[in-house]
Amino acid sequence: MAPYVSVLIDTYNHGRFIEQAVVSVLEQDFPTAEREIIVVDDGSTDNTAVVLQKFSPRIRVLRKKNGGQASAFNLGIPECRGQIVAFLDGDDWWAPGKLHAVSEALSREAGVGLVGHGITEVFADGVERQELLREEPRFRINSTAGARIFRRRKSFLGTSRMTYRAELLKRVGVAPEALTIQADEYLFTVATVLAETLVLREALTFYRLHGGNAFQVSDGNPEALRRKYKVLSALACALKSKLRELRVTEDVTQLVCEAVVTEANVIRLTVDGGYPWETVRAELNNYRMTNEKASLTRWILKCATLLPALLLPPRMFYAGRQRLSRNSAYRKIRERCMPFAEPEHVDRYETTRP
Repeated sequence: MAPYVSVLIDTYNHGRFIEQAVVSVLEQDFPTAEREIIVVDDGSTDNTAVVLQKFSPRIRVLRKKNGGQASAFNLGIPECRGQIVAFLDGDDWWAPGKLHAVSEALSREAGVGLVGHGITEVFADGVERQELLREEPRFRINSTAGARIFRRRKSFLGTSRMTYRAELLKRVGVAPEALTIQADEYLFTVATVLAETLVLREALTFYRLHGGNAFQVSDGNPEALRRKYKVLSALACALKSKLRELRVTEDVTQLVCEAVVTEANVIRLTVDGGYPWETVRAELNNYRMTNEKASLTRWILKCATLLPALLLPPRMFYAGRQRLSRNSAYRKIRERCMPFAEPEHVDRYETTRP
Protein backbone atom coordinates (compact mmCIF):
# COMPACT_ATOMS: atom_id res chain seq x y z
CA MET A 1 0.00 0.00 0.00
CA ALA A 2 1.38 3.42 -1.00
CA PRO A 3 2.11 5.81 1.88
CA TYR A 4 -0.22 8.76 2.45
CA VAL A 5 1.54 12.05 1.62
CA SER A 6 1.02 15.46 3.18
CA VAL A 7 2.03 18.51 1.15
CA LEU A 8 2.78 21.52 3.37
CA ILE A 9 2.90 24.92 1.64
CA ASP A 10 4.07 27.95 3.63
CA THR A 11 3.22 31.34 2.20
CA TYR A 12 3.37 35.04 3.02
CA ASN A 13 2.23 37.71 0.57
CA HIS A 14 2.66 35.39 -2.40
CA GLY A 15 -0.58 36.44 -4.07
CA ARG A 16 1.20 36.73 -7.43
CA PHE A 17 2.63 33.22 -7.21
CA ILE A 18 0.57 31.02 -4.89
CA GLU A 19 -1.84 29.83 -7.59
CA GLN A 20 1.01 28.34 -9.63
CA ALA A 21 2.39 26.66 -6.51
CA VAL A 22 -0.94 25.01 -5.63
CA VAL A 23 -1.73 24.03 -9.21
CA SER A 24 1.69 22.36 -9.55
CA VAL A 25 0.71 20.09 -6.63
CA LEU A 26 -2.83 19.42 -7.83
CA GLU A 27 -1.50 18.43 -11.26
CA GLN A 28 0.97 15.88 -9.90
CA ASP A 29 0.53 12.36 -11.27
CA PHE A 30 -0.40 11.15 -7.80
CA PRO A 31 -3.72 9.76 -6.54
CA THR A 32 -5.85 12.43 -4.85
CA ALA A 33 -6.98 9.90 -2.25
CA GLU A 34 -3.38 9.36 -1.20
CA ARG A 35 -2.40 12.98 -0.48
CA GLU A 36 -3.55 16.11 1.30
CA ILE A 37 -2.55 19.74 0.76
CA ILE A 38 -2.18 22.06 3.75
CA VAL A 39 -1.38 25.75 3.21
CA VAL A 40 -0.17 27.86 6.13
CA ASP A 41 -0.86 31.53 5.40
CA ASP A 42 1.56 33.38 7.66
CA GLY A 43 -0.51 36.56 8.03
CA SER A 44 -0.54 37.68 4.38
CA THR A 45 -1.77 41.22 3.79
CA ASP A 46 -2.12 40.95 -0.01
CA ASN A 47 -4.64 38.89 -2.02
CA THR A 48 -3.19 35.50 -1.03
CA ALA A 49 -6.31 34.51 0.94
CA VAL A 50 -8.59 35.40 -2.00
CA VAL A 51 -6.53 33.31 -4.43
CA LEU A 52 -6.54 30.33 -2.08
CA GLN A 53 -10.33 30.39 -1.75
CA LYS A 54 -10.74 29.17 -5.34
CA PHE A 55 -9.08 25.86 -4.40
CA SER A 56 -11.48 25.02 -1.58
CA PRO A 57 -12.19 22.24 -0.60
CA ARG A 58 -9.22 20.61 -2.37
CA ILE A 59 -6.80 22.29 0.04
CA ARG A 60 -6.90 23.08 3.74
CA VAL A 61 -5.81 26.60 4.71
CA LEU A 62 -4.46 27.48 8.15
CA ARG A 63 -4.24 31.22 8.79
CA LYS A 64 -2.11 32.76 11.52
CA LYS A 65 -0.55 36.02 12.64
CA ASN A 66 2.68 36.76 10.80
CA GLY A 67 5.59 35.19 12.62
CA GLY A 68 7.95 33.82 9.98
CA GLN A 69 8.86 30.47 8.52
CA ALA A 70 9.56 28.56 11.74
CA SER A 71 6.20 29.52 13.23
CA ALA A 72 4.47 28.46 9.99
CA PHE A 73 6.22 25.08 10.08
CA ASN A 74 5.45 24.61 13.77
CA LEU A 75 1.75 25.19 13.10
CA GLY A 76 1.53 23.12 9.94
CA ILE A 77 3.64 20.03 10.68
CA PRO A 78 1.47 18.71 13.55
CA GLU A 79 -1.58 19.03 11.27
CA CYS A 80 -0.07 16.69 8.65
CA ARG A 81 -1.61 13.21 8.63
CA GLY A 82 0.72 11.61 6.10
CA GLN A 83 3.56 9.17 6.65
CA ILE A 84 5.50 11.43 4.28
CA VAL A 85 5.62 15.24 4.42
CA ALA A 86 6.72 17.25 1.36
CA PHE A 87 7.33 21.00 1.63
CA LEU A 88 6.78 23.82 -0.87
CA ASP A 89 7.28 27.58 -0.59
CA GLY A 90 4.38 29.65 -1.87
CA ASP A 91 6.51 31.42 -4.49
CA ASP A 92 8.00 28.22 -5.97
CA TRP A 93 6.40 25.37 -7.92
CA TRP A 94 7.02 21.68 -8.59
CA ALA A 95 7.89 19.89 -11.79
CA PRO A 96 5.56 17.09 -12.97
CA GLY A 97 6.41 13.77 -11.35
CA LYS A 98 7.90 15.29 -8.18
CA LEU A 99 5.60 13.55 -5.66
CA HIS A 100 5.90 10.18 -7.35
CA ALA A 101 9.71 10.41 -7.48
CA VAL A 102 10.24 11.36 -3.82
CA SER A 103 7.64 8.98 -2.40
CA GLU A 104 9.02 6.13 -4.49
CA ALA A 105 12.55 6.88 -3.27
CA LEU A 106 11.44 6.75 0.38
CA SER A 107 9.54 3.51 -0.24
CA ARG A 108 12.61 1.98 -1.92
CA GLU A 109 15.28 3.23 0.52
CA ALA A 110 14.32 2.05 4.00
CA GLY A 111 17.31 3.72 5.68
CA VAL A 112 16.64 7.17 4.20
CA GLY A 113 14.64 9.71 6.21
CA LEU A 114 14.95 12.81 4.02
CA VAL A 115 14.97 13.20 0.24
CA GLY A 116 16.15 16.27 -1.68
CA HIS A 117 16.76 16.78 -5.39
CA GLY A 118 18.03 19.03 -8.15
CA ILE A 119 16.58 22.47 -8.77
CA THR A 120 15.77 24.88 -11.57
CA GLU A 121 16.41 28.51 -10.61
CA VAL A 122 14.10 30.91 -12.45
CA PHE A 123 15.31 34.50 -12.85
CA ALA A 124 13.15 37.55 -13.59
CA ASP A 125 14.78 38.03 -17.01
CA GLY A 126 13.62 34.60 -18.23
CA VAL A 127 16.90 32.77 -17.64
CA GLU A 128 16.55 29.32 -16.09
CA ARG A 129 19.51 27.50 -14.55
CA GLN A 130 19.40 23.85 -13.58
CA GLU A 131 21.63 22.64 -10.75
CA LEU A 132 22.00 18.86 -10.58
CA LEU A 133 24.04 16.82 -8.11
CA ARG A 134 26.80 14.90 -9.83
CA GLU A 135 28.10 12.60 -7.08
CA GLU A 136 27.64 11.26 -3.52
CA PRO A 137 23.83 11.42 -3.37
CA ARG A 138 23.61 9.70 0.06
CA PHE A 139 25.13 11.05 3.26
CA ARG A 140 24.64 11.50 6.98
CA ILE A 141 26.16 13.83 9.56
CA ASN A 142 27.80 11.14 11.67
CA SER A 143 31.47 11.93 11.00
CA THR A 144 33.67 14.79 9.84
CA ALA A 145 33.57 13.35 6.32
CA GLY A 146 29.77 13.25 6.44
CA ALA A 147 29.62 16.83 7.74
CA ARG A 148 31.79 18.05 4.85
CA ILE A 149 29.61 16.26 2.31
CA PHE A 150 26.49 17.75 3.94
CA ARG A 151 27.62 21.36 3.81
CA ARG A 152 28.53 21.04 0.12
CA ARG A 153 25.16 19.48 -0.74
CA LYS A 154 22.71 21.26 1.57
CA SER A 155 21.62 23.59 -1.24
CA PHE A 156 19.67 20.59 -2.59
CA LEU A 157 17.63 20.39 0.63
CA GLY A 158 15.88 23.79 0.84
CA THR A 159 12.17 24.09 1.59
CA SER A 160 10.68 23.26 -1.81
CA ARG A 161 13.11 20.37 -2.24
CA MET A 162 12.75 18.57 1.10
CA THR A 163 10.53 15.55 1.75
CA TYR A 164 10.63 13.74 5.10
CA ARG A 165 9.31 10.66 6.75
CA ALA A 166 6.82 12.05 9.28
CA GLU A 167 8.38 10.01 12.08
CA LEU A 168 11.72 11.72 11.45
CA LEU A 169 10.12 15.18 11.62
CA LYS A 170 8.71 14.27 15.04
CA ARG A 171 12.20 13.40 16.23
CA VAL A 172 13.58 16.68 14.87
CA GLY A 173 11.04 18.60 16.96
CA VAL A 174 9.94 22.22 16.70
CA ALA A 175 12.02 24.84 14.90
CA PRO A 176 13.15 27.85 16.99
CA GLU A 177 10.69 30.63 16.18
CA ALA A 178 13.51 33.18 15.95
CA LEU A 179 14.15 31.60 12.53
CA THR A 180 11.76 33.79 10.57
CA ILE A 181 13.69 32.55 7.52
CA GLN A 182 15.96 29.52 7.11
CA ALA A 183 13.92 27.35 9.45
CA ASP A 184 14.24 24.78 6.66
CA GLU A 185 18.00 24.64 7.28
CA TYR A 186 17.43 23.87 10.94
CA LEU A 187 15.05 21.01 10.05
CA PHE A 188 17.18 19.40 7.34
CA THR A 189 20.41 19.72 9.34
CA VAL A 190 19.00 18.00 12.43
CA ALA A 191 17.28 15.42 10.22
CA THR A 192 20.58 14.54 8.53
CA VAL A 193 22.11 13.95 11.96
CA LEU A 194 19.29 11.55 12.84
CA ALA A 195 18.95 9.68 9.54
CA GLU A 196 20.47 9.23 6.11
CA THR A 197 19.68 11.80 3.43
CA LEU A 198 19.31 11.06 -0.29
CA VAL A 199 19.54 13.65 -3.09
CA LEU A 200 17.89 12.73 -6.39
CA ARG A 201 19.58 14.13 -9.48
CA GLU A 202 16.40 15.31 -11.23
CA ALA A 203 15.44 19.00 -11.04
CA LEU A 204 11.98 18.62 -9.50
CA THR A 205 11.43 22.15 -8.16
CA PHE A 206 11.36 25.55 -9.83
CA TYR A 207 12.86 28.10 -7.44
CA ARG A 208 11.73 31.61 -8.28
CA LEU A 209 14.18 34.47 -7.66
CA HIS A 210 12.36 37.77 -7.29
CA GLY A 211 12.50 41.02 -5.36
CA GLY A 212 10.41 39.68 -2.50
CA ASN A 213 12.60 36.69 -1.65
CA ALA A 214 13.17 36.78 2.11
CA PHE A 215 16.26 34.57 1.80
CA GLN A 216 17.84 36.19 -1.25
CA VAL A 217 18.77 39.78 -0.35
CA SER A 218 20.12 40.85 -3.73
CA ASP A 219 19.51 44.59 -3.51
CA GLY A 220 21.88 45.13 -0.59
CA ASN A 221 19.18 46.64 1.64
CA PRO A 222 20.96 47.22 4.99
CA GLU A 223 17.93 46.51 7.17
CA ALA A 224 17.12 43.31 5.28
CA LEU A 225 20.74 42.23 5.61
CA ARG A 226 20.73 42.96 9.33
CA ARG A 227 17.59 40.84 9.72
CA LYS A 228 19.28 38.02 7.85
CA TYR A 229 22.40 38.37 10.03
CA LYS A 230 20.24 38.12 13.14
CA VAL A 231 18.53 34.97 11.84
CA LEU A 232 21.82 33.34 10.81
CA SER A 233 23.28 34.02 14.26
CA ALA A 234 20.18 32.47 15.86
CA LEU A 235 20.43 29.49 13.50
CA ALA A 236 24.08 28.87 14.40
CA CYS A 237 23.28 29.02 18.14
CA ALA A 238 20.23 26.74 17.76
CA LEU A 239 22.16 24.17 15.75
CA LYS A 240 25.08 24.12 18.18
CA SER A 241 22.69 23.57 21.08
CA LYS A 242 20.66 20.86 19.33
CA LEU A 243 23.71 18.98 18.03
CA ARG A 244 25.25 18.95 21.50
CA GLU A 245 21.94 17.69 22.87
CA LEU A 246 22.15 14.86 20.32
CA ARG A 247 25.75 14.20 21.46
CA VAL A 248 27.32 15.09 18.14
CA THR A 249 31.06 15.52 18.58
CA GLU A 250 32.48 19.05 18.75
CA ASP A 251 34.54 18.67 15.57
CA VAL A 252 31.47 17.62 13.57
CA THR A 253 29.35 20.38 15.14
CA GLN A 254 32.02 22.92 14.21
CA LEU A 255 32.06 21.77 10.59
CA VAL A 256 28.26 21.91 10.31
CA CYS A 257 27.95 25.38 11.85
CA GLU A 258 31.02 26.96 10.27
CA ALA A 259 29.32 27.84 7.00
CA VAL A 260 26.41 29.53 8.80
CA VAL A 261 28.76 31.53 11.04
CA THR A 262 30.92 32.59 8.10
CA GLU A 263 27.91 33.78 6.08
CA ALA A 264 26.70 35.75 9.10
CA ASN A 265 30.13 37.34 9.53
CA VAL A 266 30.26 38.44 5.88
CA ILE A 267 26.86 40.11 6.24
CA ARG A 268 27.95 41.85 9.45
CA LEU A 269 31.09 43.16 7.80
CA THR A 270 29.12 44.31 4.76
CA VAL A 271 26.60 46.42 6.64
CA ASP A 272 28.25 47.30 9.96
CA GLY A 273 31.97 47.09 9.18
CA GLY A 274 34.82 45.73 11.24
CA TYR A 275 38.55 45.18 10.76
CA PRO A 276 40.25 44.38 7.43
CA TRP A 277 41.71 41.17 8.83
CA GLU A 278 38.15 39.99 9.57
CA THR A 279 37.26 40.40 5.90
CA VAL A 280 40.26 38.36 4.79
CA ARG A 281 39.55 35.62 7.33
CA ALA A 282 35.88 35.38 6.41
CA GLU A 283 36.59 35.32 2.67
CA LEU A 284 39.31 32.68 2.97
CA ASN A 285 37.10 30.53 5.23
CA ASN A 286 34.28 30.74 2.72
CA TYR A 287 36.57 29.89 -0.20
CA ARG A 288 38.02 26.90 1.67
CA MET A 289 34.57 25.49 2.37
CA THR A 290 33.19 25.97 -1.15
CA ASN A 291 36.36 25.00 -3.06
CA GLU A 292 37.86 22.14 -1.08
CA LYS A 293 39.75 20.80 -4.10
CA ALA A 294 41.04 24.16 -5.34
CA SER A 295 44.53 24.07 -6.90
CA LEU A 296 47.48 26.08 -5.60
CA THR A 297 47.06 28.42 -8.58
CA ARG A 298 43.46 29.05 -7.63
CA TRP A 299 44.46 29.81 -4.05
CA ILE A 300 47.09 32.28 -5.22
CA LEU A 301 44.56 34.02 -7.46
CA LYS A 302 42.04 34.15 -4.61
CA CYS A 303 44.60 35.70 -2.27
CA ALA A 304 45.47 38.25 -4.96
CA THR A 305 41.83 39.36 -5.19
CA LEU A 306 41.85 39.96 -1.43
CA LEU A 307 44.80 42.37 -1.44
CA PRO A 308 42.41 45.38 -1.42
CA ALA A 309 40.70 43.87 1.64
CA LEU A 310 43.95 44.27 3.60
CA LEU A 311 43.78 48.03 3.10
CA LEU A 312 40.09 48.93 2.86
CA PRO A 313 37.47 48.98 5.61
CA PRO A 314 35.13 46.00 5.15
CA ARG A 315 32.11 48.10 4.17
CA MET A 316 34.13 49.85 1.46
CA PHE A 317 35.59 46.57 0.20
CA TYR A 318 32.20 44.85 -0.12
CA ALA A 319 30.55 47.94 -1.65
CA GLY A 320 33.31 48.09 -4.26
CA ARG A 321 33.00 44.39 -5.01
CA GLN A 322 29.25 44.73 -5.44
CA ARG A 323 29.70 47.60 -7.89
CA LEU A 324 32.23 45.57 -9.88
CA SER A 325 29.89 42.57 -10.03
CA ARG A 326 27.28 44.77 -11.73
CA ASN A 327 29.74 46.02 -14.35
CA SER A 328 29.31 44.05 -17.57
CA ALA A 329 32.81 44.93 -18.87
CA TYR A 330 34.39 43.64 -15.66
CA ARG A 331 32.37 40.43 -15.81
CA LYS A 332 33.52 39.76 -19.37
CA ILE A 333 37.18 40.39 -18.50
CA ARG A 334 36.88 38.22 -15.39
CA GLU A 335 35.27 35.39 -17.34
CA ARG A 336 38.02 35.54 -19.96
CA CYS A 337 41.05 35.89 -17.69
CA MET A 338 40.03 34.33 -14.38
CA PRO A 339 36.65 32.57 -14.57
CA PHE A 340 34.90 31.70 -11.35
CA ALA A 341 35.46 28.11 -10.26
CA GLU A 342 32.43 25.88 -10.70
CA PRO A 343 31.63 23.38 -7.91
CA GLU A 344 32.93 19.97 -8.90
CA HIS A 345 29.91 18.11 -7.50
CA VAL A 346 27.31 20.10 -9.49
CA ASP A 347 26.27 20.12 -13.14
CA ARG A 348 24.82 23.46 -14.29
CA TYR A 349 22.78 24.05 -17.44
CA GLU A 350 21.44 27.47 -18.40
CA THR A 351 18.64 28.24 -20.84
CA THR A 352 16.51 31.28 -21.68
CA ARG A 353 12.76 31.07 -22.01
CA PRO A 354 11.44 32.44 -25.33
